Amino acid sequence: MPRCRCAGPSSPWCPLAESDDPDDELLSRLGRGEPQAARELVARKLPRVLALAQRLLGQRAEAEEVAQESFLRAWKQAPQWRRGEARFDTWLHRVVLNLCNDRLRAPRRRHEQPTDALPDAVDPAATPEQHYADRRMSQRVAAALAALPPRQREALVLFHYQELPQADAAALMGISVDALESLLARARRSLRATLADGGPP
Repeated sequence: MPRCRCAGPSSPWCPLAESDDPDDELLSRLGRGEPQAARELVARKLPRVLALAQRLLGQRAEAEEVAQESFLRAWKQAPQWRRGEARFDTWLHRVVLNLCNDRLRAPRRRHEQPTDALPDAVDPAATPEQHYADRRMSQRVAAALAALPPRQREALVLFHYQELPQADAAALMGISVDALESLLARARRSLRATLADGGPP
């Protein structure tokens, strides 16, 4: 085994450290330019990337643009990816968050409202009236989510919709777990109040 001059193989930043990242092998293949690896990466990650971006942006078209840019960055990063330094999922989430936040800060977005709601699972036994009611509720939740302060929305999306552990969501946001819990509590209160008042749309 090659000798390492860093803090040692037990260090999380050592390129020779043991890694439990399930994406390491795929990234190695992607770094070697294997076309099949690129297709596998998209198939594996696209649904969650799109879901995260659309929950934050409220626009399907913009979410697709963010997903495309995120994968382009992943392909560029793959040849330099150092095994054991970070989990790829964590890195990819951070890229998506940054791209979404850049768009949310843009002046043209300040007064925009979401036009798309994420599709929910369809109950084949539901009546047309139930389908309509479910879609209306999905639209209301999407609009209420979009109306939250950005940090509250980000915390809620990462924890509830992306189903990240609190520690991982807090690390991605650069805050403590206690601060994350505070953001989540405020976000839940706001959503409950908005929906109870018959809020948007």
